[in-house]
Amino acid sequence: MTYSKSGDGSRIQVIDAGKLNSYSFEVGPIRPPSEGGSHSLLLRVTRNCPWSRCRFCYGMIYNREKFELRSVEDVKKDIDTVRAMADEIKAISWKLGYGGEVNANVGTAIIQSDPRLNSNHCFIMVFNWLYLGAKTAFLQDANTLIMPTPQLLEVIRYLKEKFPSTERITSYARAKTLSKKSLEELKELREAGLSRLHVGLETGDDDLLRLVDKGVTSDEQVKAGKKAREAGFELSEYVMIDLGGRTRSEQHAKNTARVLNEIDPDFIRLRPLMLGPGLPLYEDYTQGTLELSSPHERLREVKTLVENLDVTGRICFDHFLNAWYQDKGHRHTLFKQDYNGYKLPEEKEELLTLIEEGLSLDESTHIHVKDMLGLTHL
Repeated sequence: MTYSKSGDGSRIQVIDAGKLNSYSFEVGPIRPPSEGGSHSLLLRVTRNCPWSRCRFCYGMIYNREKFELRSVEDVKKDIDTVRAMADEIKAISWKLGYGGEVNANVGTAIIQSDPRLNSNHCFIMVFNWLYLGAKTAFLQDANTLIMPTPQLLEVIRYLKEKFPSTERITSYARAKTLSKKSLEELKELREAGLSRLHVGLETGDDDLLRLVDKGVTSDEQVKAGKKAREAGFELSEYVMIDLGGRTRSEQHAKNTARVLNEIDPDFIRLRPLMLGPGLPLYEDYTQGTLELSSPHERLREVKTLVENLDVTGRICFDHFLNAWYQDKGHRHTLFKQDYNGYKLPEEKEELLTLIEEGLSLDESTHIHVKDMLGLTHL
């Protein structure tokens, strides 16, 4: 309990925010960067990944735990918890004289009343989400679209009912799952409020897809992407630079461009290969069967990809591993790393010019991905 001045400073109000610390709801470990920060409410609808066999990921982010569908009732309870927290925060705002507005002064008063809330991730997420307008939500974990359509529709509609301000609802989706959903199901989900899908394309090369055990073919990727677009979703496709290493770089880039050209997604998001202990591809690397590309070789792979793209969306470098270099002890990014990237084809030449500038720099000035991942001993 604490005493705070009202919004107009005319009187002292007694604030007791302890109730907020009693609320909690389930949150998964990951989300796309563009759904991150404080902008999106993270709502866990499924747990872990139903595949967990991709050799570059292997479900490690989920500790290789078994995939589970959460019940609609449990998800609704979490939505109710978020609603209760939002109502409590707004009630405090009213008491302080801010008319329900969620602002910095309200946050300060709440934390002063109960400092434990400063480390309560559920409170912090809900407060920041409300502060920024409560406009976007992300449905976790790795493949929420695998939930039976009637159940997922119930979750989406309930979220929209409880939070009418929500303008965008987003989810990860496997291409395999998307390809199996009917167009009618996808359109129904879109009409209910699911508006953006993030799909891990990784590569459009079938040899490489088999090698990394992605569990999908390039034809299925095209079918999935086209179906998502036809249903009206905003579609982000993720490409993993250097997934094929030095020896498969060209086929990876060209076949990935071929698949992307057929899909024509709204966003192409580049995610350089990351390796670490426990991953099958990491074992390939340590045993010498996978050669990581040098910084210049990675840039040439990006160049080949961009040169072969014939799309009307955007290509984005919104990941910390995308082309860093050093100059006089300071780190710089070659590409802008916002969530909107470069519009194609309008900014294609600008992007290719940036790549050439990067290639013109001595390779020793580039920061190798091994250094950024702490693998300098290998």
